[in-house]
Amino acid sequence: MFNYCPICASKKISFKDGIVFNCPDCDFVYYHNIAAATGCLIIVPEAGRKESDKKTDRIVFLVRGKEPAIGKLDLPGGFVDIGEGVIEGLYRELQEELGWTPPETPSLFASFSNVYEYKGIKYNTCDMYFSVIAPSLKPDDLRIEEAEITGVRFLKPEEIDFSQLAFSSTVNAVKKYLT
Repeated sequence: MFNYCPICASKKISFKDGIVFNCPDCDFVYYHNIAAATGCLIIVPEAGRKESDKKTDRIVFLVRGKEPAIGKLDLPGGFVDIGEGVIEGLYRELQEELGWTPPETPSLFASFSNVYEYKGIKYNTCDMYFSVIAPSLKPDDLRIEEAEITGVRFLKPEEIDFSQLAFSSTVNAVKKYLT
């Protein structure tokens, strides 16, 4: 990530254990900690379904319009910004990506580590996954952020091609929800 120390420009900078950058010439230290990220399973149940029957639910997926994983399916969500809590970040992302606010507070149900590579830099993330039931949600209710999203899919479990999901943590979250 750094080829030179950002303080003194020394070439002696080292990167230990994938976490700590250190410069022996000026004693610069930088901890490359994880970034917090959210994802939301928006569940659209079939009318009249039994509470325990997830097989007829539809899950809202976005088609990514930007790298990484352009063209792959992802859940709405994203990085938590500085100064935000996780729930605030999730609500902001849902508004930015979908122009939509959940009818109830989403519930945290899983968390996984992930590596998000962007422009050659690997960001280690802690992805927190929430779910929310949106019984009357329709594609026309959403205003997608066209600069980053090229489409929305409402998929039943048997329609999900897990090889088309953008990130391993997204695969893990969807599978965990469905079990």
